[in-house]
Formats: sequence, C-alpha cells, structure tokens
Amino acid sequence: MTSSDVWDAATAGRYDEEAAHMFAPEVLDPAVDLLARLAGDGPALEFAIGTGRVAVPLADRGVRVSGIELSAPMADQLRGKRDDVPVVVGDMATSAVPGEFSLVYVVWNSIGNLRTQAEQVACFRNAARHLGQGGRFVVELWVPGIRRLPPGQAAVPFHVGRRHVGFDTYDLVTQQGTSHHYVRQGDDGSVRYSASNFRYIWPAECDLMAQLAGLEFERRTADWSGEPFTGDSESHVSIWRKPSGPERGGGSVR
Repeated sequence: MTSSDVWDAATAGRYDEEAAHMFAPEVLDPAVDLLARLAGDGPALEFAIGTGRVAVPLADRGVRVSGIELSAPMADQLRGKRDDVPVVVGDMATSAVPGEFSLVYVVWNSIGNLRTQAEQVACFRNAARHLGQGGRFVVELWVPGIRRLPPGQAAVPFHVGRRHVGFDTYDLVTQQGTSHHYVRQGDDGSVRYSASNFRYIWPAECDLMAQLAGLEFERRTADWSGEPFTGDSESHVSIWRKPSGPERGGGSVR
C-alpha cells in the first residue's frame, strides 16, 4: 500500500483552475521542449501524470505518452481532455505499463508524494525497469527550504498572494513535511484550507537512489531552461541515464 495522499474527485475537479500558474506558457513550454527532445522518436512515460498538464502538450508534439496516476478522479480529468493517452491507475513505485520507453519523467515535486525512502528508491527502480537502454529518467524537484528556518521555527512560506497563502512545515528528523494551503473563496472573506503530505529528498540523495536503480547521472540544472544549479538554487531538474549495452555501442536517445 502506498503512503501517498490520494486526491479525491473534488480536488481533481478544481485542480487545473487552482494550478493555473503552472499551465502558463513561460512555465510549461520549457519543460515540454526539453522532454520532447529527450523522448526523441521514442515513447514517454509520466509518473503521477495527474490531469495531463505536461502530458497533453507533449502528446500534441507527437510524443507517444503513457502515464501512471494514483488518483482515479485525476485520471478521469485527463481522459476527458484526451482519450489517446493511456493511464494505469496505481502508484508510481510499483505499477507497470506495457512497453519500453525512451523517457520516464516525474514533475513538479510529485516524487515527494511517496512518503518513505523505501518507496522513493522503488520509484527510481520502477523508472529503470521501464526504460530502454540509453533512456532517461527526469525528475523536477524543489530543494527543501529548511535553510530559511530560524531556530525554533517549523514552517516556511512558499507562496503569499492575494488569493492564496501556502507554507510548508518540516520534521527535520524524518524528512516528513506538510504543505498547508489557504485559498480565498470569493469576496465574502471565506477561506478553504487544504493540506498535502510529502517526504523531501536532497539532490545528492536522488543521485544515490538512481545509483541503486542502476542509472547513471547525466546532468542537473536549476530549471527547465538550463540555468546552472548552484548552492542557492531552490529547485532542480535532474537527468539520469540507463546505460546502453555493448550491442548498442554506447548510443543514446536524443
């Protein structure tokens, strides 16, 4: 049984509206551009595909996209947009999709939804099982904001806006955390609260998980546009590669 929170129909129904900023071209286009280049002529598999924020425009580029999604209502939202993107309802640590892929990817911190280290290691291994030789596994993940925690404080704000305030609380011993969201519902002043749970992962920990899965580190940038990753970066896009066998002569997908 997965440790992940499972989003219900009400959450799935409002997901696209509340995540509208992540659908903006300046946010989405660089991600789709890079993923399309990495997929090349081969198929791609998205872990935690959700409502298809990335999968739909990637499929529009001609990439054959499949997905794994834990929440059936989220998968239903995707099927309402495109019925040619096959989705397996299940967890990304153990669920299998038929075929071999040139690209497996998980975006927008979703790997953190797996709340144990063992499940996260299993997710890397599941990606490796689905990849063909020379294929890539791509993870988009934020860097935990615990450097901004003063002594005695357990919460860090990640967004303060007119209609939304969000902050994360951290357990520094277990690497468990909770994202708290307060959303203004209208002009009457009412606020809806929601929370989601996660386990944060350091970039170096990701590299070790990839090594355990038999994947080789290829590169890490601060974002989808390729900005250099530094000690001050608050996110990263990391790519690992499944080694090619001797019969492939060390070749790789584009």
